[in-house]
Amino acid sequence: MTRVVWILAVLLSHWRRHPMQLATLLIGLISATALWSGVQALNLQARNSYDRAAAVFGGTRTAMLVAQTGATFPQALFVKLRRAGWPVSPVLEGRVQIGGRSYRLLGIEPVTLPAEVGNAPMIGRTGLQDFVAPPGRTLVAPETRADLGLDEGASPSASGGATLPPLQMQPQLVPDVLVVDIGIAQRLLNKPDQLSRLLIGRSKGPSEALEGVVGNQLRLVEPDQESDLERLTDSFHLNLTAFGLLSFFVGLFIVNSAIGLAFEQRLPMLRTLRACGVSARLLNTVLVAELVSLALVAGVVGLVCGYLIAAQLLPDVAASLRGLYGAQIPGELTLKPEWWIAGLVISIVGALVAATTSLIKAIRLPLLATAQPYAWQQAQHRWLLLQSAVAAGVFAIAGWLLWLGNSLIAGFALLAALLLGAALILPAILEMLLALGQRSARHALAVWFWADSRQQLSGLSLALMALLLALAVNVGVATMVETFSRTFLTWLDGRLAADVYISATDNAQAAAIKTWLGGRSDVRAILPGGRAEAQLSGAPIEVLGLPDHETYRDHWPLLQSTADGWASLPTGATCFVSEQSSRRLNLSIGDRIALPTPLGDWPLEVAGIYADYGNPKGQVAVNAGALIQHFPDTPQTRIGLRVDPHDVPALITALSDKFSLDGRNVVDQATVKAESTRIFNRTFAVTAALNAFTLGVAGVALLTSLLTLANSRLPQLAPLWSIGVTRRRLAGIELTKTMSVALITALLALPLGLGVAWCLIAIVNVKAFGWRLPFHVFPLQLVKLVGVAMAASFIASLIPVARLARMQPANLVKVFANER
Repeated sequence: MTRVVWILAVLLSHWRRHPMQLATLLIGLISATALWSGVQALNLQARNSYDRAAAVFGGTRTAMLVAQTGATFPQALFVKLRRAGWPVSPVLEGRVQIGGRSYRLLGIEPVTLPAEVGNAPMIGRTGLQDFVAPPGRTLVAPETRADLGLDEGASPSASGGATLPPLQMQPQLVPDVLVVDIGIAQRLLNKPDQLSRLLIGRSKGPSEALEGVVGNQLRLVEPDQESDLERLTDSFHLNLTAFGLLSFFVGLFIVNSAIGLAFEQRLPMLRTLRACGVSARLLNTVLVAELVSLALVAGVVGLVCGYLIAAQLLPDVAASLRGLYGAQIPGELTLKPEWWIAGLVISIVGALVAATTSLIKAIRLPLLATAQPYAWQQAQHRWLLLQSAVAAGVFAIAGWLLWLGNSLIAGFALLAALLLGAALILPAILEMLLALGQRSARHALAVWFWADSRQQLSGLSLALMALLLALAVNVGVATMVETFSRTFLTWLDGRLAADVYISATDNAQAAAIKTWLGGRSDVRAILPGGRAEAQLSGAPIEVLGLPDHETYRDHWPLLQSTADGWASLPTGATCFVSEQSSRRLNLSIGDRIALPTPLGDWPLEVAGIYADYGNPKGQVAVNAGALIQHFPDTPQTRIGLRVDPHDVPALITALSDKFSLDGRNVVDQATVKAESTRIFNRTFAVTAALNAFTLGVAGVALLTSLLTLANSRLPQLAPLWSIGVTRRRLAGIELTKTMSVALITALLALPLGLGVAWCLIAIVNVKAFGWRLPFHVFPLQLVKLVGVAMAASFIASLIPVARLARMQPANLVKVFANER
């Protein structure tokens, strides 16, 4: 044991003499661990929220009975099933409007509520009397109480004048959900003796067959381990994970460079230890122990940094998930111990992976060969050939995935194969270009410039790979975001065609507003609309009512339609479907669907397909009048107005004064567009931040590689200095070489990045969201990104170049004192 301690002490003495190397090693591990663990913290927080949502009083995690048509059913069926031995509990679900905002209302029966259902134990075992006895209680999440702007114990008023029971906070609930006793819910929703579903608990004895009790009126829905929200957001979290993994590997490039430099500079030390009788196995064991110790230290710091990164990005991630999928994520970060343990493990594994090549090559080198600093570079040509062969194989896999892949996972696998193949082939391409430059050079110094660049390539290849990957991903994501941004703004102009939007508190107020507006000369058109919820092919879908008016005929973002699409819509026999619905349900023009409604199935023919970016649900657009006929309980509170722009402020003021409407109930088109654009920009703020992190880590990797090569390059630079090349000119040559290979790498990253953008737009987006964007190239954006990459490379080159320019002549003379 004493021998191991002494060996470790000798090895650690290297870090005391070279603190900069220790710093770069730790920075690499910290950045890799921080970015990976930060992304995982965000994913973990979101998935915890999905679990809360799925477990709320019979979500998808609970078996249930629902009506065959998806509508409500009589309460008498619940009584029959209980008498037949079925452990069922009734639930009624609907929506209520409070202060112009819609909330999900759940009515439950706490006595029969199964103990294993969501948050049921806290309802069924405590506060039961307060919950069921008048006036009852309204259970809400803390976020919902804050949105309502009411204190605990206050009674909110719903549209129509109904008053809910006093509020009581329950942290286990998700936001925007109100839970009351089922009798109160039936009164508030005007659905006496009606139920939405029956939750099934654990059976304690035999029960009659379902068909024998209720016939074919109900159907069994088995519990699902993955909620609809989880399925919808899988693509978003997979995207975050891909970014985190990329950042992690880029950080490991730094670690690899730092470890390579440490091994090279410790070769005399390793030779001495071996000569003193330390076996190669024992030496490598102590090296691994040293590396694990450093990884633990870096892992702890990286986890703290990852927590801070996640806390900083959480609001933007929450906004993204809320805007894209309607998912509600709490604004405070809560993490489990497993996250901390996993972070330390990933730091150790990453360090060992980064050092594997160095450890293997060190243990295989002969004892006397350890003093040769370039022993590891002798097989460089062979490695280039092998890397190129592997790259060709990876590209072949990418082609196979492009041809046969038909899933989101296949799309991301194609991206990974494309990036990996490009990174592996990069050194070979650079070698060929530099060799071409060497053959075309005429002067001795120029020939040396290209030849030395080729020799230096082996030490810079990993850093240049990191730069290639980071810049390619930046180009791809930036192109996709800019394409989405321009398409989104054009789409907004079509969807937000009205000049003023009104959301009345109830139907009576909406009717009064319409009557009042009918007498105003500044209102050119009143456009009533509506929305309903339905189920189509087992998935939720929105049914949107469109007025029969030229405003929608001229502006609605139709992608394709029949010749008489708009003319046939008022008949109630046709519909338009959103692009994502057409892809998910495999619908095309002329196909027919049967839309379930409270009055029975509604047969519709698909007359058009339209763009509906950002909607997590499928959508069907029908005539507004036909919507009210088939969904008679639909609130008719949505009104759009066509008004001349200069009359908008006065009209909004008059509406606010006349009907006591605030900014949530009446808003102009410009405000809606500005808010939508703000949400859009915030949605991609996370992507921009991870892009910046990745590019920054790539810059640090390049800096580390240059520092690694700085000392070992003195034997190549000293002869030039001895024949009259000044130190300043040597520094300029070194800077030019670094910038040259960085520029070549950046230019190669552009087509790769555009390929990444195409994969994201044409494959990943289509599989993840159901819509496809047009592909555009933005030259100015590409020039800007290349400029950023070159600036990062220049900054990374400054330290080693400045050291060379200020190096004392004595250090260069020493090279000749001991020729290698």
